[in-house]
Amino acid sequence: MSDTAPEKGSFKRTLKDLFAGAAGGVAQVLLGQPFDIVKVRLQTTSQYSSALDGATQILKNEGPTAFYKVSIQFGAFHYARRQLSAVNTSPSNPTGQLSYGQYYLSGAFAGIANSVVSGPIEHVRIRLQTQPHGTARLYNGPIDCVRKLSAHNGILNGLYRGEAVTILREAQAYGLWFLTFEWLMNADAQRNHISRDEISQVRVATYGGLAGEALWLGSYPFDVVKSKMQSDGLGAERKYENMRDCFRKTYRGEGLRGFWKGIGPTLLRAMPVSAGTFAV
Repeated sequence: MSDTAPEKGSFKRTLKDLFAGAAGGVAQVLLGQPFDIVKVRLQTTSQYSSALDGATQILKNEGPTAFYKVSIQFGAFHYARRQLSAVNTSPSNPTGQLSYGQYYLSGAFAGIANSVVSGPIEHVRIRLQTQPHGTARLYNGPIDCVRKLSAHNGILNGLYRGEAVTILREAQAYGLWFLTFEWLMNADAQRNHISRDEISQVRVATYGGLAGEALWLGSYPFDVVKSKMQSDGLGAERKYENMRDCFRKTYRGEGLRGFWKGIGPTLLRAMPVSAGTFAV
């Protein structure tokens, strides 16, 4: 018994340290992330006249959670990366260097964590964007939309409709996002015999932009199916029973082209947005 007591005490201290560190990190993110998001948008688009205008429009058009979307992804990615690095650490790998497969898994973990928030938020946004205008409109705003979706089919089948394909999209998207960025950064450092910290911000932004292209090229069909399911009719007006049914009917009705509609504008937007995200 005397041998196990120190171990338990050490374990408790470790948990306390982890919690304290996590709490500090969360506080920093909550305080700093809105400023970073506005800065990135100002750097990568010309649609805002000032920082105040940018913050106001983001809040109005995307809601307060828009300021924290990137926080979930990066926080979960670095958590998974640290865990895998600890597993990898050995005399032959003292730094715990990750394989590229593990970078993908870390990114996929980040995407799955993000899907818990992004799924219902995007569902509500799609419902509001696709509803009829004027007196025929169905929802008076986001809160009303959440209430009606939940009342009609419950939280899981209503508000979280399309969550399965959202998880697949987010896992694939962010797995490829982080994998591509890490590969490009490591290749640059090895090619030029420099450390990653010495890579210029211009090249970091370029690699971030290319990672954004890879994100969408690898996950866009999932996004199409998600949008179809989340804009589908309710009750008797529903066209798609589930994710598999939506894939099947999209292919039968539109062929492979049906899974790539709208990819052009998406790729045009992805490059500057993703570049700015990694350059921060």
